[in-house]
Formats: sequence, structure tokens, C-alpha cells
Amino acid sequence: MVSLPHRSVLHGAVSAPCLCCPKGKDQFDNLEKHTQWGIDVLEKYIKFVKERTEIELSYAKQLRNLSKKYQPKKNSKEEEEYRYTSTRAFLATLNEMNDYAGQHEVISENMTSLITGELTRYVQELKQERKSHFHDGRKAQQHIETCWKQLEASKRRFERDCKEADRAQQYFEKMDADINVTKADVEKARQQAQLRHQMAEDSKAEYSSTLQKFNSEQHEHYYTHIPNIFQKIQEMEERRIVRIGESMKTFAEVDRQVIPIIGKCLDEITKAAESVDHKNDSQMVIEAFKSGFEPPGDIEFEDFTQPMKRTVSESSLSNSRGDGKSEPKFGGKSKGKLWPFIKKNKGAGPEDFSNLPPEQRRKKLQQKVDELNRDIQKELDQRDALTKMKDVYIKNPQMGDAASVDHRLSELAQNIEKLRLEVQKFEGWLAEVEGRLPARNEQPRRQSGMYEPQNPSAVNSCAQDRESSPDGSYTEEQSQETEMKVPATDFDDEFDDEEPLPTIGTCKALYTFEGQNEGTISVAEGEMLYVIEEDKGDGWTRIRRNEDEEGYVPTSYVEVYLDKNAKGAMTYI
Repeated sequence: MVSLPHRSVLHGAVSAPCLCCPKGKDQFDNLEKHTQWGIDVLEKYIKFVKERTEIELSYAKQLRNLSKKYQPKKNSKEEEEYRYTSTRAFLATLNEMNDYAGQHEVISENMTSLITGELTRYVQELKQERKSHFHDGRKAQQHIETCWKQLEASKRRFERDCKEADRAQQYFEKMDADINVTKADVEKARQQAQLRHQMAEDSKAEYSSTLQKFNSEQHEHYYTHIPNIFQKIQEMEERRIVRIGESMKTFAEVDRQVIPIIGKCLDEITKAAESVDHKNDSQMVIEAFKSGFEPPGDIEFEDFTQPMKRTVSESSLSNSRGDGKSEPKFGGKSKGKLWPFIKKNKGAGPEDFSNLPPEQRRKKLQQKVDELNRDIQKELDQRDALTKMKDVYIKNPQMGDAASVDHRLSELAQNIEKLRLEVQKFEGWLAEVEGRLPARNEQPRRQSGMYEPQNPSAVNSCAQDRESSPDGSYTEEQSQETEMKVPATDFDDEFDDEEPLPTIGTCKALYTFEGQNEGTISVAEGEMLYVIEEDKGDGWTRIRRNEDEEGYVPTSYVEVYLDKNAKGAMTYI
């Protein structure tokens, strides 16, 4: 009889979970999901860094725009304001903020190149490597499943052949025991049983061989292929973890590298702030706006007990002007009106800046001299350059015609000569202001009713009065004698018809001021008057005593009270 193999032989696989069983497949799928999650984390970090770089660029752009917005405009009044230490410190702050913005641009650039770019390339490589490893894993899994199917088929065939051999053996024994069966039938049954036994033996040998092969493949699968694949996946995952850690470290290092430069920017801002000098700024304001006028002297005592010897006071001046009878000075001006100032000249001031107080005039003249000297230097530089070019053309005719620059050289020479004459003119005015030249004789106007005959000195006096008017408006005056004899002209009548300037406030005279120049008005200490024009920065305020008397007084001599409807109450002391 043919004996059947033990049932345990049919289940020769190891007891550990394998990739071909549902539990093994689940573990393999878990690894695949975990590695995909790792790649997702890396891509999320790349997105985070990319958004950080965009924020840095946007911040840097906003800082640059902010710095540019508050930079002084060239050739503007703002540029002049930056001579003070406080405004220079602010300008330094703006410049440092521009450098500060540049460091944030550096942060963005370094993060983009060292983190975003590198990690993006690494993610692509990582995806390819992961795909390769799991492809090998699926291939190994399919191979072991194929071996398992072959083993199962061989086992079922061996089992089927054993059952057929067992039935053939039973049939042979039955036929052999039956006396009614012919010997030929018995022999046939015996041969069939032997055939089935042989087939069972062949199936057994095939199953045994297949089982050995499967066990070998399974051992190779569990202890060689799959461990190698898992090891590669583990190394890949560990490299990913190390790489994202290094990127985070680089993230911090990029910031740390610019900290010293940012610190220097902040140090420069602090240094600029410490350079602010309030004393220096105050002195610059004083130098810019001081008028150069001497403070008023003591007021003389007026003895009203001696009418015949009484000195003409400011109040009597006011009364005499109102009467228009005893003062020839004001009588000749059509009711005492200062007609040149009724319609103030709104154009440019005189060329010699004689409309300004002495100190401000000196500064303006000095600025003009410096400006002309700079223009002369530019013309000289051009002349020198053209002269050298002409010499080159003379030595090397093939490079150009030497005569072609003669016309331009002639123009430059004329320009230089004109500029030098201008410099001499302004230097003369400047020297006169500074007292380096003898002062011109000024013939002061008398406050009494007497006058002097016309003579050259009187003409000079008129010219001086014209140059000393506070706003630069002037008229060609004749002598005081002519003033008294000539009645009001049609020119005066033309201005009489114009509407006077509206009153914008009142003022109180702090000191007595004797207005001896054309366009000024005399006031007495404590006198209340009307303000019709504010100080425009030249140190003079325009006031009115009555309908016919108005003129300029130094702003420092009066206390001004502006109407609320005008520009608010302000006080000048």
C-alpha cells in the first residue's frame, strides 16, 4: 500500500507573519504611508520657508519705500533743513534703515538658495528613491506569492493523486477478493493501482521539491530581500529626518549671520541720535534769523513844561501826521500815506538784497558770491578740458580739428568774464555790509518841519532810503524840498482809489521806534495799532495807525495779537 504523507508536511511555512499574508501586507502599506507622510512634512517645511522669504522681501521693500518717502528732495527747502544735527540724525536713520532692509533681502536670498532650492531638489530625489524601494518590495512580494501559489498547486495535486492511488488500491483489493472476477480484470485493476501509486509518488517528489524551493525562497525573502529593502527605506527615512534638521539649523544660521550687520545699523542709528546737539541747532537758528539791528536806546525825557523847547515825540508825530499841517515830511505824500507800500511789490527783491536786515543780507550776499564762484570753477574746468582736447588735436590732427573748439573756448572766456564781474559787484556790496568799505553817507530825515535844499548828498540820502525799505519796494525820490513843494500827483490818486489791506489783528508797541526810512512808520512805546500784514520771515511787520498812516516796524518792537478768524492768536516778543 502507498502511505500518505503527514498533514503537517503540507504546511511547512514559517510561523512569522509574511508579506504574502494580510498582516504582512498591512505592515508594508503602513511603511509606504509613513514615508509618504515624511515627504509631505518636508514639502510643508519648504512651503513655510518660501513664505518666510516672501515676507522678508515684502518687509525689505516696505522699509526701502519708507526710507525713500522721507528722504529730502534735492534742490528743495527740505534739503536746507537737514543742516541741523537733529535732522541730520534723522537722515542717517533713514540711510541705515535702507541698509537694514538690505539685510532682510540677504535673508530671503540665502534661505531661497540654501533651503528652498536645495530641499526642492532633494524631495525630487527622495521621491524617486522611495519609488524604487517600494517597487523592489512589491516585486519581491509578487515573487513570493507566485512561489506560494506553485506550492499550493503542487500540494493539491499531490493530495489528489494520493486519494486516486488510495481508491485504486481499494478497488484492486476488492477485485482480488472477488472469486467471480476474471483474472484479466484483476490484473487490470492491479496495474491501475500501481499506476496511481506511481503518480502519487511522482506528485510527492514534485511537491517535496516545490516545498524545498519555496522554503528556500521564503527564507531568502524574509532574511535577505525584505530586510535589505527595509534597511534602504530606513536609511532613506533617516536621511530625510537629518536633512530637515540641518535645514532648520540653516534657517537659524541665515538669520544669525546678518545679526552683526543689523547690529551695526542700529549702532549707527544710536550714534546719530547721540550726535544731536541742541545747543548747536539753537545757535544755527540764531545765526539764520538774527537781524543785525541794534536794540533801541533809552527814551529821552520830554519836558512838557517848556512848550517852545519841546522835542517832537512819537505821539506828537502821530498827531502832526493826522493834522497834516506842520510836518512837511508827511504832508507831501498825499495825506501822509506811504503810497509805495499800499500796493506791495510781489515780485523778486532787489539784486543787492537791500530789502533784508543787515545780517540776513550779508548771508544772502555771501551765498550769492559762493554760488558765482562755483559757476566760475565749472567754466574753468570746461575751459581746461577743451584746452587739453585742442592740444591733443594739434598733436594728432587725425583725431579731430583743433579749430572746432575755438568757438566754445571763446564763449567760455566771455562767460567767465561776466561771472567775475558779477562776483566783484556782489563782493562790493558784501564788503560794504561787513564794514570793509567806507559806509555811504546817509542823510537822515528830519522830524522837525525844517528841510534842507537839494544837493548831491541829499540825493544819496534818498537812494539810501530806497535801499533800506524792509520789503525791497522803492521809488525814485527827489529831495525833501521837492517833496514838500510838489502836491499829490495822479500816481498818488491812482493808489488812493485802491482798497486798503484788511486788518488781521492788533499790536502794542513795546519800544519807541523812529521810522526814518521810506516805508517805515514811527511808533511810541505803549501805542496800540492795527496789524495788516504778518512778518514774512524778514523781521518786519506791517501796521496801520489810521486810515492814512501805515508802514513797517521791526517785529521785535511790537507784541502782536492776531484775530482768531485770521490765523489764531500769536505773540511775537
